Amino acid sequence: MKNTVTTFLQAKQKGIKLSMLTAYDYSTAKLISNSGINAILVGDSLGNVILGYEDTVSVTMEDMIHHSRAVARGSSDSLVVTDMPFMSYQTSVYDALVNAGRLMKEGRANAVKLEGGKSVCPQIEAIVSAGIPVMAHLGLTPQSVNAFGGYKIQGKTEQSAKQLVENALAVEKAGAFALVLECVPEKLASFITSKLSIPTIGIGAGSGCDGQILVYQDMLGMFSDYVPKFVRQFSNVGEIMVQAFKDYDNSVKNGEFPTAEHSYSIDDEVIQNVINEYKD
Repeated sequence: MKNTVTTFLQAKQKGIKLSMLTAYDYSTAKLISNSGINAILVGDSLGNVILGYEDTVSVTMEDMIHHSRAVARGSSDSLVVTDMPFMSYQTSVYDALVNAGRLMKEGRANAVKLEGGKSVCPQIEAIVSAGIPVMAHLGLTPQSVNAFGGYKIQGKTEQSAKQLVENALAVEKAGAFALVLECVPEKLASFITSKLSIPTIGIGAGSGCDGQILVYQDMLGMFSDYVPKFVRQFSNVGEIMVQAFKDYDNSVKNGEFPTAEHSYSIDDEVIQNVINEYKD
């Protein structure tokens, strides 16, 4: 059965944990959706793991629409949430509404995600009023990495912790159906979770959140540029892939692949007639 925003609310009410993973293409989305994962995030993390950027700032609307559309084709059961990229919603409420609409119409997303607290509540309200579900994102918000001075834990001081709580309450009031908490101390994330009626999805925010999300390349050991502390590698698919690539390379160069098993036949008389036709 297709997961929806109602699925998320009911899970929160019943104390059922929610699972999310990122995906950026059809085949991966299909595998994830068939695994029982509640939601797929088409994250602007594609800037790092797919496009090779140092951060997410360079990701465009066209990038997000392209990958979201591919994921939507592969996701039968998982809720597809697509990130609004940097400067697609910060400039104005109008821009936010237009770009959210593009992600739904062209990107075939089921919901959009944007970063920020009180400052983006007018955008959240407008998007939700237009019938588009919004997932909020607080804590370490990667699009603001330059303002933060790097990838740092958020909410460790009393002032910043209170600010996180206030922002969480604000995005809930604005109409967000869920909230991602990234790189937030576990006890603070648990407290915020207890204060909200909408589910929290943690990434580096401890087990007290209502659900968890990871970048799938991280949890499969496929991305080695850097590995955050909060990542658990459930399998080292990266090593398996490298070994398979090496085996393929060796088989090709040694003449062991392809064999007759992997080739197509032709009638001997037909090929002989062709050869005779082109004899010198």
